[in-house]
Amino acid sequence: MTVRLEHRDPPETTKGKPWWRRPWVAPLAVVVVVFLVFSLPPYLAMDPARSRIPQPPGFTSHYWFLTAHVLFGAIAMAGALLQIWPWFRAKYPVAHRRIGRIYVFAGVLPAGLMAVTIGAFSPFGPTTRVANVLTGALWLACTFAGWRAARRRRFGDHRRWMIRSFALTNLIILSRVIGPIAMVTLEPHVPTVFGGSGLAYLQAVSGITAWLSLTLVLIVTQWYLDRRPVKKSANGR
Repeated sequence: MTVRLEHRDPPETTKGKPWWRRPWVAPLAVVVVVFLVFSLPPYLAMDPARSRIPQPPGFTSHYWFLTAHVLFGAIAMAGALLQIWPWFRAKYPVAHRRIGRIYVFAGVLPAGLMAVTIGAFSPFGPTTRVANVLTGALWLACTFAGWRAARRRRFGDHRRWMIRSFALTNLIILSRVIGPIAMVTLEPHVPTVFGGSGLAYLQAVSGITAWLSLTLVLIVTQWYLDRRPVKKSANGR
């Protein structure tokens, strides 16, 4: 009788650089915290008049879907900081697993579903709608793939998928940088290219921001993953 052995990646050990030798951890945490402090107040107030995104025609519940997306997304962003911190991940593996479940099921899953919903009704035109729905779907898919890999104890695959998930979780921060640049760049062309239409101008800015943010995140993340050495199993495969 032939016995088939399935290779499973070993869990991460505590060996590696100490936490203070990861210089990107603190700046990243500061950026995320500043972003959340700026973004959350209009939605914690539960006041539709304070929404930063106008309500699309025919979608009266838009603000509440948007609020749910923002709040669950904040949980995902906060949890992701600890999840990708190598020192914390190796030092506290039990906490890493528990926070990981929170990240997936109380963060990305509800936030991603809300993102797909509100993205499909974006008031900024069809180009932005397609980008938003695609982004939400990829966010959910990468996170599910990472969770599934962990369940199968394929920790190498788990880390790679979760790095993609983390990048998509924080894509919104990049879009807040690209958006103003696109506005400043396109504004002089409103009278000519956009025929004086403020709506066409805003839709162009939003579409460029959504697609460029997603494209850059996917390219940079894959470039980073391709630079990481692939760990071999004990049998050299």
